[in-house]
Amino acid sequence: MHSHPEAADTLIVGAQLYDGTGAPPVERDVAIRDGRIVAIGNLSNWLAEEVIEAEGRALAPGFIDVHTHDDTHVIRSPQMLPKITQGVTTVIVGNCGISAAPVALKGDPPDPMNLLGERDAFQYPTFAEYVKAVNAARPAVNVGALIGHTALRNNQMDRLDRAASPQEIEGMRAQLEEALANGALGLSSGLAYGSAFAAPTEEVMALAEPLAAAGALYTTHMRTEFDAILDAMDEAYRVGRHAHVPVVISHLKCAGPSNWGRSEEVLKSLEGARRMQPIGCDCYPYNRSSSTLDLKQVTGDIDITITWSEPHPEMAGKLVQEIAAEWGVTQQEAGKRLQPAGAVYHNMSEDDVRRILSHPATMVGSDGLPNDPLPHPRLWGAFPRVLGHYVRDAGLLPLEEAVRKMTSLSARRFGLSQRGEVHIGYHADLVLFSPDKVRDAATFDKPQQAADGIDAVWVNGVLSYRDGAVTGERAGHFVARGAPSKGDAHGAF
Repeated sequence: MHSHPEAADTLIVGAQLYDGTGAPPVERDVAIRDGRIVAIGNLSNWLAEEVIEAEGRALAPGFIDVHTHDDTHVIRSPQMLPKITQGVTTVIVGNCGISAAPVALKGDPPDPMNLLGERDAFQYPTFAEYVKAVNAARPAVNVGALIGHTALRNNQMDRLDRAASPQEIEGMRAQLEEALANGALGLSSGLAYGSAFAAPTEEVMALAEPLAAAGALYTTHMRTEFDAILDAMDEAYRVGRHAHVPVVISHLKCAGPSNWGRSEEVLKSLEGARRMQPIGCDCYPYNRSSSTLDLKQVTGDIDITITWSEPHPEMAGKLVQEIAAEWGVTQQEAGKRLQPAGAVYHNMSEDDVRRILSHPATMVGSDGLPNDPLPHPRLWGAFPRVLGHYVRDAGLLPLEEAVRKMTSLSARRFGLSQRGEVHIGYHADLVLFSPDKVRDAATFDKPQQAADGIDAVWVNGVLSYRDGAVTGERAGHFVARGAPSKGDAHGAF
């Protein structure tokens, strides 16, 4: 025991501490100094510049949003309201094969790179320049980044509807290696999109080869999430085996009515593969998806809501079916006229969503689209929706398990060292919330609404959000890939 009191910048007193590992909560005080957690326990003899009375509310590691398209948003809107208001303290950008860097455009960004903004949003021909821009913007949250396969294809190829040549793959690999040397977390692919669908598995395998030496990983928006999903999963496993790297399947789902109920089969495939190689997945807690408008999905068997349309902005918020009726044309024809456009697809069964979300290998990621004028509510609501709707109201999983899926599991998988747990010496990324009040307020009609019950958020030890308002302090920065966590990288999966 110290006879003289210890001093901290911040003392959080009387919290129910969820440490991020999945352990049940314990009552603890936590001290923060110089951006780090310096003590955990009964700290009644400590002094601090700021004392926060937790009064038995939950204190957890800051949430890590492993699936975002915030690449340009962290620079253009560094206050990052959709994320900080959910208790998110780190975002991982560059998912689904699309990243803001390294990119050199020849014209307008190809679909779906347009999800990250118009042509003027792409200003980072090297990854090092992107890192510099993130740190200069000083966003409210930390930023880890993947490199998009489609972005690399766009840089090296004259057209995207074919396989890359060996020379083009060499060019892509050189750009990927520059990014890995500058701290990128890994490679992402979006093989379902027209801009990458023509890439054979061998192209992705060759591109993934530099990842292992960097301790990086491979994430994938698979070639399909519809009826041939098991083949698409096999392709993802194959890339991981070839390159000797861990794999994360992005937003795992069973899309399309003919696929509903197949989550048991899908998870069985995942479990079988996990016995042989490190594989995980993320999901968002909703039964509707969102992306650019894809005519292949305009089949008439599901509802599709338009969220934006370049030629017809007045149609935002309407169903394709309604628009087609209004124009007196087929849904396919209406879809063609609306493009380029964004859409929400009513394409999943709630039972499948619950089964995938509650699986131990699943992390939580929002997949929110910040440039969408009428975004899917996951952009503002994903994390509180898990904590409120699925944990408290539906009883789907215990609170400590939900927190693990948002914190330590994510940090370990992606190599975010000294984050994702409330642990002495770790970065002080923390969220204080009320388990009985936490709730997603964002809806499909009114998606841009902050959650209830997120009471305080610290990023790198700086109080950044409190009682429904930002403090004006922003302390996020670019986070380079660290060493794999305790034990081998495999253990994190």
